[in-house]
Amino acid sequence: MTTTQIPTLESTPVTNVHFVGGEKGGVGKSMVSRLLAQYFIDNELPFAGFDTDRSHGSLMRFYAGYAKAVLVDSYEALDSIIEAAVEQPGRSVVVDLAAQTHDPLVKWMDESGVLDLADMSGLAIHYWHVMDSGRDSVDLLKKLLDRFGQRLHYVLVLNQLRGDDFGQLERSGEKERALALGARVVELKRLHEGTVQKIDASNSSFWAARNLGKEGPSLGLMERQRLKLWMQHAYGQIERAVG
Repeated sequence: MTTTQIPTLESTPVTNVHFVGGEKGGVGKSMVSRLLAQYFIDNELPFAGFDTDRSHGSLMRFYAGYAKAVLVDSYEALDSIIEAAVEQPGRSVVVDLAAQTHDPLVKWMDESGVLDLADMSGLAIHYWHVMDSGRDSVDLLKKLLDRFGQRLHYVLVLNQLRGDDFGQLERSGEKERALALGARVVELKRLHEGTVQKIDASNSSFWAARNLGKEGPSLGLMERQRLKLWMQHAYGQIERAVG
């Protein structure tokens, strides 16, 4: 008599759900979500995007053909994230979490048994904690680790948006704690603000900004070169995290 093995996060996850958060506003969550979307597109990897920002949804704005809006205060809307992951095994799901969405998200997870269902359904739930170099990001990481422990797959995104000195994180002990739980670390270099503004003003995807020249955003030759190098480095970091 053979025994059927139930798939778990540790055995055979077939679908990855990537929640991109950090709770604090202005740390670059949407930038990371856009990079993930472009990474999947460029590598011809199937994915679906969900955008929780009511007013400035970046995935809806820049990758509308791949994303749809969800409201964190609607259980039915949040349910659609997990249902989309289960319905198409092997397709990644990217969820761009707006600021101040941690508490309603946790409430939904708890009351819906999301992590238990993930264990049974072959889903791997990843939380991309996007951080700047400030103390708030470290405190929010501690809160995240205290709440979920080893039940999530963590990616710490050190975004050099406002500086590259992450000494507070190193001294806090929270990075070592996350690494002990299997976390992966992504370092995201700062992209020149003028280039970002031009891309955003034209509502362009990173692909269009990098490749279209005069038909895309009004980036100069050297701006496109810097963008290409920035994306190349970011893709290398992302590949280490999702591989």
